[in-house]
Amino acid sequence: MTQRNPWLETDRIIDDRRSRIIVCCGSGGVGKTTTAAAIGLRAAERGRQVCVLTVDPARRLAQSMGLTALDNTPRLVDGVSPDSGGSLHAMMLDMKRTFDEIVEAHADPARAAQILANPFYQSLSSSFAGTQEYMAMEKLGQLRRSDEWDLIVVDTPPSRSALDFLDAPERLGRFLDGRLIRILTTPAKATRPFTKVLNAGFSMVTGTLTKILGAQVLRDAQTFVTAFDTMFGGFRERAESTYRLLQAPGTAFLVVAAPEPDALREASYFVERLDEERMPLAGLILNRVHRPPTVPLSAPRSLAAAETLESIPNDPLVPAAGMAAAALRLHAERMSLSEREQRVAGAFTSAHPAVPVAEVPALPVDVHDLAGLREIGRLLALPGSTGPAGERES
Repeated sequence: MTQRNPWLETDRIIDDRRSRIIVCCGSGGVGKTTTAAAIGLRAAERGRQVCVLTVDPARRLAQSMGLTALDNTPRLVDGVSPDSGGSLHAMMLDMKRTFDEIVEAHADPARAAQILANPFYQSLSSSFAGTQEYMAMEKLGQLRRSDEWDLIVVDTPPSRSALDFLDAPERLGRFLDGRLIRILTTPAKATRPFTKVLNAGFSMVTGTLTKILGAQVLRDAQTFVTAFDTMFGGFRERAESTYRLLQAPGTAFLVVAAPEPDALREASYFVERLDEERMPLAGLILNRVHRPPTVPLSAPRSLAAAETLESIPNDPLVPAAGMAAAALRLHAERMSLSEREQRVAGAFTSAHPAVPVAEVPALPVDVHDLAGLREIGRLLALPGSTGPAGERES
């Protein structure tokens, strides 16, 4: 008998008051944002005080929650069952605003104004590689430290960048301890050999930075680093603290995928990477699964029967033959699709037999409101899961 993956008990995670952070990660287009919102809503209606943080630029989360827009401030979502005792807030990361808030909180007003007006800082805070992931770590840490919500659900960016925030502390440390920073913080009265080192250090980057910032780029960069120097240690410490928070028992990572080869390859990457980083993986959510038809008729037999009916000459006594043939062909397509999805999912579950799995069937319409999110949450919580053969465990 084939060993089945264990069932992913999402309600158990939600109801455990020790669960404080749920991170949904996965490739783009697999329903990750919807899943995060559905889990947040279900948790709120089971008595939790929830904040959903999205760093995905898509606006679906706001629309499905009945909000006109999301910004860097958590917004209360109306429509949560009033008898639950819970609440739901949602927000979308604004990486520049988060960076500005850090500067304003950790520098005196005069120095903060100097940093915020610096062209190098404005470029760094808006578009520097890795800034979004680091700011996601900062915002998550801020939300957790505020202790206003007892559960935070994080919807990460699509594709492999969804795990880039795990690298943020190390990448930030390399930046702060790197040669470029040491050069910039060297006193301006350095000797001529230093000038040669400065020119060599900037030779790889001045072209791009000058196009962005103009001829003052080197001076702006040095001014920024000098003003920002006292804040570097705090950045590293907070990032490392949030990283440890993600490894703590109160955090649960949920990998979200669709039953498609590319999405499940990405899911395998996430599972392996989380294991390497010793992050607490809760399981896999397989979205938009097409269940096999209830009629146990294989695709080849359905197609054969359809061809037989289609070969019958036009006869007014058997007008339903064409309709029956069309229905049989549709049945064959559904069977083939379901079998193909089962094979793809089976490859993942065979490679990761210990990873709990929950399946959400494909819905006839897109989710665009709280009722739809509520249904997704209900489907996630159904007891039992399906194995590679599509059979429900008891």
